[in-house]
Amino acid sequence: MNDDQLIRYGRQIMLPDFDVAGQNSLAEAHVLIVGVGGLGSPAALYLAAAGVGRLTLCDHDTVDLSNLQRQIVHATGDIGRNKAHSGKETLAAINPNVTVHVIDQQISEALLQHQLKQVTLVLDCTDNVATRYMINEACWSASVPLVSGAAIGWEGQISVFDARVKDAPCYRCLYPNTSGESTLDCATNGVIAPLVGTIGAVQALEAIKLIANVGQPLSGHVLYFDAKYMEWRKLKLSRRTQCPVCCDAV
Repeated sequence: MNDDQLIRYGRQIMLPDFDVAGQNSLAEAHVLIVGVGGLGSPAALYLAAAGVGRLTLCDHDTVDLSNLQRQIVHATGDIGRNKAHSGKETLAAINPNVTVHVIDQQISEALLQHQLKQVTLVLDCTDNVATRYMINEACWSASVPLVSGAAIGWEGQISVFDARVKDAPCYRCLYPNTSGESTLDCATNGVIAPLVGTIGAVQALEAIKLIANVGQPLSGHVLYFDAKYMEWRKLKLSRRTQCPVCCDAV
């Protein structure tokens, strides 16, 4: 770590339970962020600023004017551009020490399995239930930690699904089926702008804790946030005995 990096990351390094070892762990990490929208924007910004060595941004969508109310990694001049490419440019300006890879196509099972061979962990910042299920199953099978976030209206949630933790639940334990969930997206239901920033920032924080092995991640719990009444609730989540993804895990 050179002098410039010591200054850049100094406020983190001075934390006794983080120190230089934690910063080095971030520098060696590779995080895949699926979705560079409302959640992926703040998550990517904080992970890049904190010094994660490699980030892979995956998004096939393009920036639209209606995105700019909350997707803060993009600017007005990015309208019409692919979100992953737009995000890469912003992150490079924030921290040139970070290597940013781009996947400008929709995530698929084959693509995801290829990525999981080289990443430290995954952030699910999507708003599609089928994609969430696919990411959950692939991460669980590969024993790669998954930091999942969701936000709609005035409410959000965060959890960590980690197959390395004994008896830990997965995303399927939280949502066993898709009934009634497919219409829950920002385009049809709306979302207050700072909510996605709050949830995405917590996703970044959980990722940093996992990488640096600091504190207690949210594995086995779901953290719910009600922005309208500024209430946080942390609820225990147990493995579902008939879960098709994790119930037979060793």
